[in-house]
Amino acid sequence: MRTRVKICGITRWEDAQLAVDLGAAALGFNFYPPSPRHIDPAAARAIVLKLPPLVTAVGIFADESDGGRVASVAREARIGTVQLHGPRFPPLEGPLADFTVIRALAVLKGFQAERLRELGGGTFLLDTYDAELLGGTGKPFNWALAREANRFGTIFLAGGLTPENVGQAIREVRPFAVDVASGVEAAPGVKDAHKLRAFFQEVERADRGIKDGI
Repeated sequence: MRTRVKICGITRWEDAQLAVDLGAAALGFNFYPPSPRHIDPAAARAIVLKLPPLVTAVGIFADESDGGRVASVAREARIGTVQLHGPRFPPLEGPLADFTVIRALAVLKGFQAERLRELGGGTFLLDTYDAELLGGTGKPFNWALAREANRFGTIFLAGGLTPENVGQAIREVRPFAVDVASGVEAAPGVKDAHKLRAFFQEVERADRGIKDGI
């Protein structure tokens, strides 16, 4: 199985273009104002409208209880997929019913994958828990806690992934997709071309090794 790659924290067209050229399946645009990777909807739309049709644009929202506001921002940015981080979550029905939803969960010690079944399945992004940050920690978590999650939903693995560790993460977890922001940056919101290329190379190498039984 080919592991998809989502490059998150996109703020510049040149970074989006390189990520797409390297094979990104999705790009993430952060609409959480405190984030150093925040982008306004109009700037995101200018990038999204240039994307090829099979690349998914994902809007990142955190601590939102108003589904109408999330939907309004996503529509302005021309985004059809929303990624929701806690601690508050808007209802998935109503204004968000027309969007594809990725629910982000912070993985703490003792995380039970069965919890995803209780949430009704779907697509989940597993990220590192941090008491101060809502995602974007740049820190990995215990991947052994994540592999079982594949039984209960479509799993995006995030949290401190870099070119140096993404291959091992894929071999251990076998996620549907990997998600990276700070691990391929020169500065918050600015991607490092060398790191981006290395990240994709390591994903491809890991996938090839799994296919060949290495």
